[in-house]
Amino acid sequence: MSPMTEVTVDGKSELRIAKKLKMHNGAKIRVRKGGKLEIGKNFGMSNGCVVTAYDHIKIGDNVMLGPNVLIYDQDHDYRAEGGVAAMRFKTAPVVIGNNVWIGANTLILRGTTIGDNSVIGGGTVIKGEYPPDSVIIQKRLTEVRECNEENSIYRRI
Repeated sequence: MSPMTEVTVDGKSELRIAKKLKMHNGAKIRVRKGGKLEIGKNFGMSNGCVVTAYDHIKIGDNVMLGPNVLIYDQDHDYRAEGGVAAMRFKTAPVVIGNNVWIGANTLILRGTTIGDNSVIGGGTVIKGEYPPDSVIIQKRLTEVRECNEENSIYRRI
């Protein structure tokens, strides 16, 4: 474990870690309010990663997270009386299979299942079920607008 890492387990929460956990600077593991987090063998978290379990997160063997990956099994319930300040959450388990690579700046939301031997491309936001042996990416459109005095022209790249 590198400096500036954090592992917190609240009250009746449960954390299980198999062999060979690697955490780099700023990586955080948080298990809250009776949540459960299970981490398989040979798990690596790069700089700035956060895994927070209020419900249940299960991570398989040989899973590697690129920098700044965020994994949450909860969302604030903004519709609860008192709004976000009420600190109420909607939760659903997250399951990450074996041999999964998750690229930098990826966000994995509650209710997500990722099959074995999958790759999640950097900058991806995912929620839902993804089969084994998948490559999951999100394409984005970049627009460049060229302006002159007579008219405004734009082109897509």
